[in-house]
Formats: sequence, C-alpha cells, structure tokens
Amino acid sequence: MNIAQEIQAGNTFIGIEFGSTRIKAVLTGSDHTPLAAGVCVWENQLKDGIWTYSLEAVRSGLQTCFAGLMQETAEKYGVSLTRTSGIGISAMMHGYLVFDAQDQLLVPFRTWRNTITEQAAEALTNEFQFNIPQRWSIAHLYQAILNQEAHIGNIAFLTTLAGYVHYLLTGKKVIGIGDASGIFPIDPKTGSYDARMCEKFNALTKGTAFEKKLTDILPEIIPVGECAGTLTEAGAKLLDPTGTFEAGIPCCPPEGDAQTGMAATNSVTPKTGNVSAGTSIFAMIVLEQSLKNVHREIDIVTTPSGDPVAMVHCNNCSSDFDAWVAMFGGLLKAAGSEMSKGALYDLLYDLAAGGDEDCGGVISYNYYAGEQITGLQTGKPLLLRNPDSTFTIQNLLRSLVYSCMATLKIGMDILTETEQVRLEQIYAHGGLFKTPVATQPILAAMLGTDVTLMESAGEGGAWGIALLAAYMKRPDRSESLADYLSKHVFAGKSGKREAPQQACMDGLQSYMTAYRNGLAAERAAAAN
Repeated sequence: MNIAQEIQAGNTFIGIEFGSTRIKAVLTGSDHTPLAAGVCVWENQLKDGIWTYSLEAVRSGLQTCFAGLMQETAEKYGVSLTRTSGIGISAMMHGYLVFDAQDQLLVPFRTWRNTITEQAAEALTNEFQFNIPQRWSIAHLYQAILNQEAHIGNIAFLTTLAGYVHYLLTGKKVIGIGDASGIFPIDPKTGSYDARMCEKFNALTKGTAFEKKLTDILPEIIPVGECAGTLTEAGAKLLDPTGTFEAGIPCCPPEGDAQTGMAATNSVTPKTGNVSAGTSIFAMIVLEQSLKNVHREIDIVTTPSGDPVAMVHCNNCSSDFDAWVAMFGGLLKAAGSEMSKGALYDLLYDLAAGGDEDCGGVISYNYYAGEQITGLQTGKPLLLRNPDSTFTIQNLLRSLVYSCMATLKIGMDILTETEQVRLEQIYAHGGLFKTPVATQPILAAMLGTDVTLMESAGEGGAWGIALLAAYMKRPDRSESLADYLSKHVFAGKSGKREAPQQACMDGLQSYMTAYRNGLAAERAAAAN
C-alpha cells in the first residue's frame, strides 16, 4: 500500500502538541514515519501580571495547525485527509485552568511560566513531604484558596491545557498519568492521585470557600495505551470547520509535553533520560529507585506508563538568545546584508562553537521569568563582564548558549552528585537543537555524559503523542510501551552521539563558578 492509499484507508495517526511558541500537528504512517505537518505560531501574553493564553487562541490555533496539516497532506499525496486510526493531544504541563459547572472559565489561564505561588508551594511541600513546585496545578489552586479569590467556591473542574483540548474534542474529562503527575502527586502503586496527600489537602482546605473534595474536580486518569474517548461531531467540526474530517476516531489519553518528549526519544526506562529545550528547558531522568531526600529543585513526575521520573525544570531557556538573534538580524538589515532567519541562526551557532570554553569571562543570565532553582520570583536578562574580559562575538554567543543550560546544570548536579543518580543515555530534542553544532557538545559537557540527538528529534512532542496514539492500537495488548517503542519505532536507529570534552568541561567549571557568584547581581536587578 502506498502512502496515498494508506492515508485514504485511515492507516495513519495524528499527534497535536501545544508548545509555548507554536502548535504543531503531525501525521504519521503505520510505520510511524512523519508524513505531513501543520504549524501555528502563537505567543503567551503578560496580562495583569499573569502569563496567559486566551481560550480563543487555543481554538483558533488548533484549527490553523490542523488546516495546515490537511493542506500539506493534499499537496504532497494528492488525497484528502478524512480519517485516521488514532489522535493524541499533548501540551505544556501544569498551570491553572478551572471551570464552573457550566464549563465557563473562571479566571484567565495561568500557565506554567507564572511564579506567583511561593506561599502555597512551600506549605504543600512541608505538609506532604513531597516537592510541590510553583508551576504545579495544585500549587495554583491552593494559592488561590489562600488568597481567598472569589472564584474558589465555583470550581467544578480543574485540568491542564492538554486535558482541556481533549475535552473539547471528545467531551471526556480525562488525562494521562504523566500530565496528571504535574497536577498532583501520583501514587506509583495505584497509578492514581496519592490518596494520603489528597486527604491532607482536604484537611488543609476545610472551612474555606473551597468546599469540594479535591478528587471531585480532578480529571480521571486513563492508563497509557487505552482509549480515552472518541472524536465527537462537535470535536470534528472544531478541528475542521469544512466538515471533511470524520468523527468517531479514538483518542489516546492526553499527555504533557515532558511525557511526549520521553516517547519521542525512547527514554522511558530506568537510567535513560532526555532534555527538551525551547522556551523552557527540562531534563527527565527515569529513576531506578526513590530519591533519598526531598529537593525543591527536583520534581517527581512519571513516564507515560506511570514510572517515577526526576524532573529538573527551568522556566527560562531560549528567549534571550532569540532576542539577541533578532537584534543581530536588525543590524544586518540596516547594513543591507539581510539573511534568512534559519541562515542567521546557523551562523550565530557556528560562531558560538568557536568561543573560548570559559566564554572569556562573559556571563549571561537568560531570565525572562522567575526561576525556582535559583530563587528568583521574577527575572531580567542580564549580561556581566569584567573590564578585562575577552568580549568577542564568539564569546558573547557562547555565553548566551551556556545561559540556556546553566540553571539546568545547577539542578542536575544535585541529582547526580547529591543523590548519586546514574545516567547512561541522554537524548536531546527541541528547538535549541535544530542547529546542534554548538548546543549538543555543550549539553554533553554540562551533564558530563554522552548526549544523543535522534534524527526524529526535530518532530518533537507532536510526533511523540502520535506514537502514544499508535500504541493505543497495538495488536499485542500485553506489549509494554518500552517494548513497543524499542521494537517497532526505534529499532535500528542510533542517532548522532556527542561525548563530553574535557576542555569544555573545565571551561564550564570556571564559567559556572562566576555564574553562581553573579546570581546576587541578577537577584538585585530582578528585585529592583
């Protein structure tokens, strides 16, 4: 069967992911090869001090990327995309989306990027003896309760962005276990929300305007590989207002971008892990055993199968580098030497690769938002250097790349040095690695281990959630996700591996010493 026939027969899968700067839909064949894609660029807004996206932008972005997918399918293969074997929805984890009994949004969507829940996160961490980061949904809920916000008594449903889009398409208030693990802690023995901690939360909120039991408002967890609902007529019309795309298609459990990144890099077994880098950067390390201590810098979430994962999440990654690229692009345009965006990025990454290993004493802080790992409630990009620093374009750009990963290294050092967690295979994916000439070797040096970049890494989480949709339709129902990925998706694929270089590791040690010392200046700048 050729590709056109496979598309017409519906022997394909669709994955849609809502990232921080773009929404992407990917169509894959029965062999998991990406066939076509559609993209919608979007951006969060800072409104009344809250990072948010409007629900209208969610809906319109969904339609735009899906229309692009249908158009590219028709142009490449000469057939209309009318059906598929499975659909998966993924999105940025965490945040705060709450609705009343009539499905009306109670307050604007508060995304993972907000650092406004310090009081609640500290209180819940102490109560649960389990790290609750500021961006987690439960921290946002408890902070709203502590603030005595007017909407608290009207909450009927709390979910994530992926859970919300899945509800629009299927009418089901459900979620995958990985995305759920960023709402509230998961009990790995039961595969559900930790019952003991739920009772503790109910006791904490007794006598407040929040009168419901916590589990009454949380989405139901559906195991990976199971059907989590089918595309309704209204959902099909939302995806494709032309009416070409059919209803009745099974949908897998909606998942977070961290979990789809794990699927897309085949890092779902112990001692494997991945780093996803774009607007934010985070590492996901599958654990052999529980950590000995609670660390505020390390979150405990799960794989799509529910196995415990240590997550080091940083709110800030590429935004500052992107701003510098735009500035250099403006300079070239003014000089009459305009370059395409892709060529400019390639050039600047090449220059970064040629910088000194310690960046010549040029230190960059990429903080656009607050950062829990380094104790920042708000952020301001900052560049520091001594009068005698070697201030070249190469060193500036290398420092900007270092800053994308420096906070991640601080968190990962706790995991590997304090907790003695072993790393055997780390896979990298995300926008920062589209031009890997500088970024991949630097990440290897940051982590002190080999880093592999798969050929499929550029497809990202949209491809990852399409894989989970395909796993839902697996012929052998007893086959684990890890076996399915290894045997049917990644068999024979090795990727490009980079080992850490000692010279770069030595230079990074000098850079990170100065970076840590300079955090006092960053905190002062952000606070004033």
